[in-house]
Amino acid sequence: MNGGIIESVEETAPSQNFDYHHITTPARIAIYDSLKTAPRVIQVQGGPTHEYIEHIASLTYKNAKEAGGVIPYTVIREVSENFIHANFNEVVVSIFDQGNTIRFADQGPGIKHKDLVQEPGFSSAIEPMKRYIRGVGSGLPIVKDYLSTSHGHIEIKDNVNQGSVVTISLVASRTTDEEIEAAQIPDLTENEAAVLKALLPNSALGVSEVSKATDIAVASVHTAFSKMEEAGLVEKVNKKRTLTPRGTQVALSL
Repeated sequence: MNGGIIESVEETAPSQNFDYHHITTPARIAIYDSLKTAPRVIQVQGGPTHEYIEHIASLTYKNAKEAGGVIPYTVIREVSENFIHANFNEVVVSIFDQGNTIRFADQGPGIKHKDLVQEPGFSSAIEPMKRYIRGVGSGLPIVKDYLSTSHGHIEIKDNVNQGSVVTISLVASRTTDEEIEAAQIPDLTENEAAVLKALLPNSALGVSEVSKATDIAVASVHTAFSKMEEAGLVEKVNKKRTLTPRGTQVALSL
């Protein structure tokens, strides 16, 4: 599970003197219920590297899921592991958008070639790191592939003074008035909302599968599917239904 924050050609070579086996600096996880209020902050104390990475990933996943997020643990873990490339320097993980946007920030050496880190095989991992990560340049490509098939996106930027900020999100960017208008939640019946929510964590489901997951009658699921296909919220794929990008946005907003 390797390939995230500092996976490729870096501004500064990895430190040979850093103790990769026991981390002394704490990490912080900030959970934003609203951008109008201060976040709740959880501090992750240092410790053995395996445990430290696990605590960051599991606490991030737990709090994102409790907020309503559906980003899988494995995706969060892929990015969390790669704080090792930044020597775990000033790690901050921020959770937004009901758990569906997660930002991983550090103050390590930074990423010079932000496009290459999203391609398989580019890695700056040195031997001590490989006791805790794969170190073959596969992590960010895995994350990118999951997000692209789930109508999400990944963004890599430089941090304010030094380091990197990697944002993964299942919430599409809304940069124009037209996009904002298109993302407005349509009027949905209780059944239609339940069907959308059932489809959200799955790639595709059939009528009987949705009926079983929601306890909604098969005929009613058929009706909901028909209406939402016309509205552009779901589409038919091999006799099953999957969310469209707009359907994903609406489901995440429910």
